[in-house]
Amino acid sequence: MKTLGVIWRIIVGIKDLLVLALLAVFFIGISALLSGAKPVVVPDGAALVVSLDGAIVDQGSEASPLDTVSGNIASEVQLRDLVRGIDRAAVDPAIKALVLDLDLFFGGGQANIVAVSDAITRFRKSGKPVHAWATAYSDDSWLLAAGANRIWLNPLGGVIFSGPGGSQLYFARAIEKLQIDINVFRVGTYKSFVEPYTRASASPEAKAADQALADSLWNSWLADVKRLRPAADVPAYIAQLPQRIGQAGGNSARAALEAKLVDQLASRDEFDAAMVKLVGEGDLDYWGHFTGISLTDYLSATSGQDRGTGDAVGVVYVSGNIVDGEAPRGTAGSTTIRQALEEALDKNDGIKALVVRVDSGGGSVTASEEIRAALMTAKADGLPVVASFGPVAASGGYWIGTAADEIFAQPSTITGSIGVFAILPSFPRALNELGINTDGVKTTPYSGEPDVLAGLSPDVRTVLQMGVEDTYRRFITLVSQARKLPVAEVDRIAQGRVWAGTDARQLKLVDNLGGLDAAVAAAARRAGIKGDVRVIDIEKPEPAWVTALKAFGGSETEQQARDQARDPWAQMLRASRQRLLASVADFAFLASGQGATMQAACLECAAAGSPRPVAARSSVDTLERLAAVVQSSR
Repeated sequence: MKTLGVIWRIIVGIKDLLVLALLAVFFIGISALLSGAKPVVVPDGAALVVSLDGAIVDQGSEASPLDTVSGNIASEVQLRDLVRGIDRAAVDPAIKALVLDLDLFFGGGQANIVAVSDAITRFRKSGKPVHAWATAYSDDSWLLAAGANRIWLNPLGGVIFSGPGGSQLYFARAIEKLQIDINVFRVGTYKSFVEPYTRASASPEAKAADQALADSLWNSWLADVKRLRPAADVPAYIAQLPQRIGQAGGNSARAALEAKLVDQLASRDEFDAAMVKLVGEGDLDYWGHFTGISLTDYLSATSGQDRGTGDAVGVVYVSGNIVDGEAPRGTAGSTTIRQALEEALDKNDGIKALVVRVDSGGGSVTASEEIRAALMTAKADGLPVVASFGPVAASGGYWIGTAADEIFAQPSTITGSIGVFAILPSFPRALNELGINTDGVKTTPYSGEPDVLAGLSPDVRTVLQMGVEDTYRRFITLVSQARKLPVAEVDRIAQGRVWAGTDARQLKLVDNLGGLDAAVAAAARRAGIKGDVRVIDIEKPEPAWVTALKAFGGSETEQQARDQARDPWAQMLRASRQRLLASVADFAFLASGQGATMQAACLECAAAGSPRPVAARSSVDTLERLAAVVQSSR
């Protein structure tokens, strides 16, 4: 048997070596192909075509080599690329117009939507037209289109607004069916993250806080709409939707046109013909026959315009769940972020200030502190630190933000959630049901603890609760010192409650309302940087071969586009499904015991913040396994 084992290991080793050799040959071939490719040229008088297929994110997720080769890549567009491309095109004489293709767009977090809308407004001020087209529009896609000169809608489509809110998943009954014990330790009246594991519905306190947040976000959205498209009476359209569609003979598209939500009804071919008249005819591409260039190609063709010397502001990206150690892009691994910051400061003497860009609902307390400590070290070396809060900067995300000299947030930023909890599953009842017993010996009361098999001992429960309470005290003390507020006042507005950016400013949890560009400008002022500010992104870099293969492999959305339903209700269902599946991924991560025990995290933020396609995709298998187990337990 021993000889057979050795032979088997040799066979496996040979197999792995062959796979690595084949991958090496493949990547060398791709590199040679790319090096021989013709450089992208911007056609004169072209339209910049921004096809938002998927979600807008702060930081794109990292794909595995297999996913990249197969084209199984999350459908994401980075906010910075969008803004950079649109701003660059505004002053480029070769670009004549901006075309927004929003047919497969399903969201980006309200704060990021506003940032792109601001860039569209700057483009329009250059005197160039903006045209938007989609089969159907919902909240996020229409808010983006609202800044266009002309909004086009498929005659078979429509415009449906839902507003913030909706259903969340509560797993208590399923957990009880599985006879799993969820041991929860918490601080904060509103720390509702744990409620999906312990309740079948929201508590009155959590529901009241969630309603207040949803109302603030909705008021912010309506204010943006009024600013971008004052002729559109959205509240009246929503209140009278059945009557308006009835008056239009059941034609949703006609009802949207009469409500001045769109400017023209046209099929894809009719829109294409109109754009040909505007910018001329070009080679057939995925957007049509008109002369255009995609955002990706445009950024590649104009990359030489990026300023490469002089003093700079470094932007540190904290995106996704905050976890200990190293993590791929799209997840905030504390060690990964700390090392990226240390390496950037070591290699770039020109970095004179930092902006920490947060789009995260939190996560591990220790990971949040590691990132905060790295920023504090940079501050001790004389670098100003400014925080820019994106769609979500709550719990652990806010913990990190306490390192900043100044905090910027958008009115719709979801922030606060200053609270702490710990959650540990144990399985004594489930094991007993299977006829499995536990037994053992101890040398101390803590031998084998936390005992997920036999259940947690009373002493361990006491120690864990004390640890949560101590961490909460540390949290509100950090906030008190950073925001120059009395601890008692911080405790009053903390308790795990989530706030919208406008409310957070009134409570002095943030200093100013504004986006990433405002935070970069503030950091530059603090560092004494004059003129145009060079920005250096500080993050785990995407491997060059991944970038190259993405161009060849396409994305999940591009490959499945023909199978996507495009009517307004299908779009809303797709966005809702993405958010619910992302919540399931959070549940699976914590319930599995893979994450840190001590958490500063926010569930309602995950439901209301940026879409997370990768998390949603990973949770499908989890749901299928859970359903199978529940079915078998009946």
